[in-house]
Amino acid sequence: MGNRIKLIIFAAATTIAVVSCQPSTGPVIEDKIPPGERNISINELAATLGMSISESNHTHVVLKNSANTVMIFTLNGGKLYVNTKPIGEVGPIERKAGQIYVSSSLISRIRSAMRAYAPLPTPVPSPSPRRLSGTVVIDPGHGGKDPGATSVLGYYEKDVNLAVALDVARLLDQRGLRVKMTRTDDYFVELEDRAAIANNLDADLFVSIHADSFPKSSRRGYTIYIAKSASFSSRKAANVIARSMSGTGLNSFGVQTANYHVLTATRGPAVLVELGYLSNRQEAAMLRSSSFQDRLAQAVADGICVYFD
Repeated sequence: MGNRIKLIIFAAATTIAVVSCQPSTGPVIEDKIPPGERNISINELAATLGMSISESNHTHVVLKNSANTVMIFTLNGGKLYVNTKPIGEVGPIERKAGQIYVSSSLISRIRSAMRAYAPLPTPVPSPSPRRLSGTVVIDPGHGGKDPGATSVLGYYEKDVNLAVALDVARLLDQRGLRVKMTRTDDYFVELEDRAAIANNLDADLFVSIHADSFPKSSRRGYTIYIAKSASFSSRKAANVIARSMSGTGLNSFGVQTANYHVLTATRGPAVLVELGYLSNRQEAAMLRSSSFQDRLAQAVADGICVYFD
């Protein structure tokens, strides 16, 4: 509450204290609403004025909207303030069943002193991303009898690969790309068959997803691999995915070359993504986290979309 409003409350409370020190001539009974005037609750008053009750106690009520503050003192002779400006006494007040009722004439009195209410602008929805076209093969590394690397926390690489790959495929499908996966569950697929799937579809891009391991547990970060004789398109795809993954917070080993079979046997553009190191305890914990898997999948998918855009 602003300092000026606090001063108003203090001044009103002081006035009430002075009045209460005067000799009493009998019990104080609050006035009734005069005949012919409708009595309304504070809740109804607030709703009619397009305001909400932000504060309420035995001495005063505060109503607010984005442009106005109304303070109603609810003791006998209580003052009415709109945006800290006094506009006279509140008038007769009733209390029934724990509710405060005032004269409906307050509506027009308050409204005439209010600043124009400027409602928040209706948000303009962001345009949907442009639909892309092309065929992508997503290859979750290992699977079935081939677990891949075992993390220092005891889980298998094949499970991380599949979880991230499924999410990448879903995100790419939403952008309009035709997506084929080499496996969609925990089963084994030969390396030759993975490359053959891409070749038979004449895929525009093949992306194999793995997680890494290293004898030294301190090693951490992601790496994007391409074949040593990789095409310009493969290098372009690797670079945009590497840049996109830089936003995950992982250390980057950038784009490296290695003649992995799935890279050399695939005729079209092909990259292999190593998401991070299962041999590093901290990174292994991150790679097991579903929320971090989602972040990795988003980064890989974003990079692929940049490649097709």
